[in-house]
Amino acid sequence: MQSQHDLAQRLSEVAALFLRLGLTAFGGPAAHIALMHTEVVKRRGWLTDQEFLDRVGATNLIPGPNSTEMAIHIGYLRAGWPGLVVGGACFILPATSIVMGLAWAYVRFGALPQVEGLLYGVKPVVVAIVAQAEWTLGRKAVKGLLTGIVGIAALMLYFLDVNEIALLFAGGLVVMVAANLSRLRKSSTPLYLLPFVGTSLAALAATPFSLPILFITFLKIGAVLYGSGYVLLAFLRADFVARLGWLTESQLLDAVAVGQVTPGPVFTTATFIGYILGGVPGALLATIGIFLPAFVVVAVSNPLIPRLRCSVWVSSLLDGVNAA
Repeated sequence: MQSQHDLAQRLSEVAALFLRLGLTAFGGPAAHIALMHTEVVKRRGWLTDQEFLDRVGATNLIPGPNSTEMAIHIGYLRAGWPGLVVGGACFILPATSIVMGLAWAYVRFGALPQVEGLLYGVKPVVVAIVAQAEWTLGRKAVKGLLTGIVGIAALMLYFLDVNEIALLFAGGLVVMVAANLSRLRKSSTPLYLLPFVGTSLAALAATPFSLPILFITFLKIGAVLYGSGYVLLAFLRADFVARLGWLTESQLLDAVAVGQVTPGPVFTTATFIGYILGGVPGALLATIGIFLPAFVVVAVSNPLIPRLRCSVWVSSLLDGVNAA
């Protein structure tokens, strides 16, 4: 009985913390993680610095929204499996509610000059934030000549409409194989594991809107996206503007702007897009689709974290993915 009471207490603490952070945490994944460190390590003592750093490292090795995955990790460590769900959900829900309200206003009033003026003012700031983040992340991702070449090659091939998912995994495989070439030569491992650039996913312009396709598309993005919320822009453009033809470039930038100026995960951009395409059902399906993989991947990866931190293969694979 005491154990159940203790669990309920811990769950309420997790819920209260992440509801507040989801409502007040601005500034993107790096700022969110810094706030979480202050709250759960310095103020509450739920985790040690090493435990916190281990989870930050793990979120960089798996796809999905880094700060949301940290909320899920912390919830799990504090309150077990129920905490895993509560931590992530409470961090996501406030931002989702705010974005859904803004999406309603956008659909209802977006054509009015005063609303357009507000979004036009936000868009240059969004472009500047993304450019600054790309510059900062890019300098950290390029750790040498090889990763620099991979990054430049990925950039050139992306502008030639090569599928971005294929580029990410190809870049990771190139660096992993090259960094561990001496090990391959000493072993019997065949060298046919050379990366492929791949062809773009089948593209049909102006595909009729469908809620199942909307859900599956966001589920795919949530399952394969590395590199935090800023990389989300490229994925959204490739799928919803270029492949499906459901959004215009202007609508996409409006969606990213709303994701940037609201608190909580940047991935709630999906909520905005889902709403303007399919109303409340579209918003809910888009949100569930893009965040669901994070819960699954964190649940699976938790026991593997010590091994991931020590693996030279996974480390070099991640270097290549980051550069791409």
